[in-house]
Amino acid sequence: MRKIKLVEVRSEIAAGTRGASLGVDALKIASLDKKSNFFTQFDPINVPDANNFLWKGNKHPHAKYIDGVYQVLKNVYSTIESLRLEKKFPIVLAGDHSTAAGTIMGIKAAHPEKRLGVIWIDAHADLHTPYTTPSGNMHGMPLAMVAQLDNLECKVNQPLAETLSYWEKIKKIGGDSPKIDPGDVVFISVRDTEEPEDFLIKKYGIKNFSTAEVRQLGISKVAQEALQTLKDCDQLYISFDVDSLDSSISVGTGTPVPNGLTVEEAIQLNAELIKDKRVCCWEIVEVNPTLDTENTMAEIAFDVLEITTKSLVDNF
Repeated sequence: MRKIKLVEVRSEIAAGTRGASLGVDALKIASLDKKSNFFTQFDPINVPDANNFLWKGNKHPHAKYIDGVYQVLKNVYSTIESLRLEKKFPIVLAGDHSTAAGTIMGIKAAHPEKRLGVIWIDAHADLHTPYTTPSGNMHGMPLAMVAQLDNLECKVNQPLAETLSYWEKIKKIGGDSPKIDPGDVVFISVRDTEEPEDFLIKKYGIKNFSTAEVRQLGISKVAQEALQTLKDCDQLYISFDVDSLDSSISVGTGTPVPNGLTVEEAIQLNAELIKDKRVCCWEIVEVNPTLDTENTMAEIAFDVLEITTKSLVDNF
């Protein structure tokens, strides 16, 4: 069995709605309701968050709470780097999706010589920057952070000097070079993007398997093609945002979007992808039980987590 480490990141500072910090514990409650012993099998590491910044008020309209986000990303980065140097396999349970940047930074810092590919299962592309964001919410920026993109071609905002100072510091966590090439990203079920993101997707030729394509090709074919697209990468990281699920299912998340995956599709997809020996980290994010009834989203997310982990262990 791989040396799996659960990494718990209760950060919600970069989300637009409050409550994602409770997602990790909602998953644990779901496991109890399902009488699963999942959380007794692995020792968790709890990464310190910076949610206390929410009480201080936001001073950065185009990158909300960027000072706190910077702190969390450094914490996540150093945790993941240490685990990868110890040849551990991190399974990350996180709140808002911005912390995925810290995960990627840590993977890359541990093995800078290895080319890292990303499979991003999400309703959103998360390629915004302080210059292009319509909301200022930084959970829409992690891929731009790690690819060191500003996207000035599509600039619509005038971020404050202090905001940009933090943005530059964030891009340099784990080393002042891009952690990934944008062309080494594969999207699955991304369907809610803005023009600046569409510009980058086209510019870098980022492959997006739409929900319709997933149905048309079937899960195993999509998994096969996604992995083939990243054939030149030495390592792979999979990030699963629960809003990739259809909005009829994903009520308990901050930004649900119609025309998403079914639960069965999400489970099969993650279980199939994680069989690839290059996968070195898997992450699940954005469960928000405050937006839900009877912990439904967390129960679904827990099924994805448990079955994906089982697939990892069985295929090692």
